[in-house]
Amino acid sequence: MTQGKANGQQQSGGPGRRAVLTTAVLGAGGAALGVAPAARADERRGAGFRGLPVPTVIAHRGASGYRPEHTLGSYQLALDMGAHVIEQDLVPTKDGHLVCRHENDITGTTDVADHPEFAGRKTTKSVDGVSYTGWFTEDFTLAELKTLRAKERIPGTRQENTLYDGHWEVPTLEEVLQWAEREGRKRGREIWLHIETKHPTYFRGIGLGLEERLAKLLRKYGRHKKHSPNFLQSFEPSSIERLNKLVDAPLVVLLSSAASRPWDFVEAGDPRTVADLVKPEGLEWIASYAQGIGPTLDLIIPRDASGKLTQPTTLVRDAHAEGLILHPYTMRNENTFLPAEFRRGAVASDYGDAFGAFKVWFETGIDGIFTDNPDTGLLAAADFTRD
Repeated sequence: MTQGKANGQQQSGGPGRRAVLTTAVLGAGGAALGVAPAARADERRGAGFRGLPVPTVIAHRGASGYRPEHTLGSYQLALDMGAHVIEQDLVPTKDGHLVCRHENDITGTTDVADHPEFAGRKTTKSVDGVSYTGWFTEDFTLAELKTLRAKERIPGTRQENTLYDGHWEVPTLEEVLQWAEREGRKRGREIWLHIETKHPTYFRGIGLGLEERLAKLLRKYGRHKKHSPNFLQSFEPSSIERLNKLVDAPLVVLLSSAASRPWDFVEAGDPRTVADLVKPEGLEWIASYAQGIGPTLDLIIPRDASGKLTQPTTLVRDAHAEGLILHPYTMRNENTFLPAEFRRGAVASDYGDAFGAFKVWFETGIDGIFTDNPDTGLLAAADFTRD
């Protein structure tokens, strides 16, 4: 059964999401946009950053296209699919433990609303200048948070994932590091992670700074070194600068829309926007303390008013000129997330031509990509390197 995005009602009028993906036109993509291949196929087969394949497929919040995000089930599926790197987002509990949630507001990703004992914890907060009403990790101890269960964040788009609601707890980062150790021993290789500090200025302001807690755990598990198999990332450059003083692990500055300002810039009165940071002088500044950037895909190829891709910017070339790798975000298979020319059928939650879209992004010369669908990304990357 296919669910509509807006209201969760069954819709008709288009082929099923997986049928569309299976019959995707693999030839669509770069040539139509005039995107020149970044390198010959034989050059693209080489190892990338510290031996990672290029393009590197990064499982966004795990295999979140198929399981509730940021659960051990989502991480395990991503690893079993073959994802090269698996992402975690970090927020703290009231008693200072780091847990894996995309946001500290857990209203939409846990069953907290079904727990009458926590009804009084519902509140309204301003986080990075935006007002949210719900339940927040910083108001729960870890023991309390462990009584909750994860659920699908976007059930109207991913109804199939709701089958797994209630199956997993909210994992701590330490549990994920232990899981990665076990899986690494079992598979005879290192398990790469991509770990993000969420809202670090906000949390530092309420006495729950993230960076020192993260560094302590990384040191405990030997993941603080220059060649450790994890990237550390944040939308706030000052968080990455702080981590640069605490650990030697590779660092990535995340970049949102061009007109936006990182929240630490807002708090510090720094007038620069992301548009300033993607200029050569901004990239040179980032390269002074980080090894990479994680831009939104629209910073690499913008979309026009109709949602179609336009011409690539010079960001890939300019970042590489400063020695920075690029891990842009986020590729998803559903029509609602794809550029307009890769949508197939009238149902927003059906799959579109994800292979065609992946090919366009790979042709720009990016080093890797975040995706909710690592199996699709891996097949697309294999097709691309064979071309």
